[in-house]
Amino acid sequence: MPDASQPASGTRTTDHSRVSSFIPSRVRILAALFGASLAVAPLAAQATPSLLIDVDSGKVLIADDATKPWYPASVTKLMTAYVTFRALRDGRITPQTLLTVSANAVAQAPSKMGFKAGTQITVDNALKMMLVKSANDIAVVIAEGVGGSLPQFVAEMNAKAAELGMTGSHFDNPNGLPDPDNYTTARDLAVLARAILLQFPEQADLFKMPAIQLGNRVIKTYNKLIDRYPGAEGMKTGFICASGFNLVGVAHRGNKRVLAVVLGTSSGRERTEAAALLMEKGFQQSWSIFGSVSPTVDSLKNEGGTPTDMRAQVCGPKRKTVASEADDDGDASPNGFAAAGMTGGVKMTGASLLVNLPPSMAPVPVWVGPTPSQAAIDAAYPPVPEKKGRKAASKKGGDKKDAAKQDASKQDATKPDTAKKDASKKKPDATAEATPATPPAAKPAAKPAAKPAPKPAGSAAPVPAPRPAN
Repeated sequence: MPDASQPASGTRTTDHSRVSSFIPSRVRILAALFGASLAVAPLAAQATPSLLIDVDSGKVLIADDATKPWYPASVTKLMTAYVTFRALRDGRITPQTLLTVSANAVAQAPSKMGFKAGTQITVDNALKMMLVKSANDIAVVIAEGVGGSLPQFVAEMNAKAAELGMTGSHFDNPNGLPDPDNYTTARDLAVLARAILLQFPEQADLFKMPAIQLGNRVIKTYNKLIDRYPGAEGMKTGFICASGFNLVGVAHRGNKRVLAVVLGTSSGRERTEAAALLMEKGFQQSWSIFGSVSPTVDSLKNEGGTPTDMRAQVCGPKRKTVASEADDDGDASPNGFAAAGMTGGVKMTGASLLVNLPPSMAPVPVWVGPTPSQAAIDAAYPPVPEKKGRKAASKKGGDKKDAAKQDASKQDATKPDTAKKDASKKKPDATAEATPATPPAAKPAAKPAAKPAPKPAGSAAPVPAPRPAN
């Protein structure tokens, strides 16, 4: 990984010793003191980056490893959105410009919308799907449509990063899927998020949507600060095993707006609670770990080095369930995390700051094609492949474990109306599969009431397909 002291788009050499003179002497010491009140005891040996800034002034309120290189995961999509906003402002595209789903987009790993190649989506709907669903396929659709090609768009991402002064960042794809050349820092993400908020205030609603609605399907955001932390205005979450659970969030209270970056936590619940605690601390009147000498986020200097790989901690054998971006509070952190701190002289937990608030807005309608059409939505999904001998599973949509693991394309394709059609198709297949067993069963048929009768029934049990491995 190149030295972060040079522009993100340039050729650099790694120098692990080159860090801001301010960071080691002031930020790390004060961050360590703050860490005593923001208790993350089980994770002390493996500190993860966090940063809190005042949006309007750019002043740093809290910083801990904020200049350390990290994998951004789906928070990458903030840069994809920023480049798209610039293209909209420059008149290269409009919100109604139609983008086409390519085979390359279809091939992306989940989370995804799962549309088939050739499907068209407006720029406006694509942005909503990418930012709420965190759809990796749609990020590629946007990149190819806005940039002309994926490589050209990625080059534009890096050019914009250099322009913003994101010296510790490099992007290699528009969605944040695993790639060693896709890295950033908490400091750079704060710079990017602040630029979006200040340069494109008209796009603010894209980041605060609690859900979108595609036909009859409601898709909720992964950002659990929305409608749970008072004043939350959204932004973006991200997760891959190497990065852990990341979050960039913004909230307001009165005239003050703060922006939090939390990287590398071990669960979705942990990142939400940690961000809520940071924000709560930031809303204290004129509070900063730096006192009157608060630096601005732009003045922080990024470190060199290789991003920390969180795979063992986040996706290792200690975890009870499979880690995914959808994780929230269903699985406690494998490291026993409990976000707690002193705020206003009162000890509180991150969980205590989160409440179920009334929905800030109804699910926002999205569609495929130029105008809303259920027929177009149905046509956007590939046909569901028939699976013989799965009659019961077809009716019920599979067991809960299978449903939790299937990707977005399968979830989208198994809408209630389609599932009924598939179930009716599979009935004849199941019957036909059982029919050939009739001729050999002629002899046993003569003694149906005899005690041996259960044995033929047991031998016929394999007719339904075995339950798939998870």
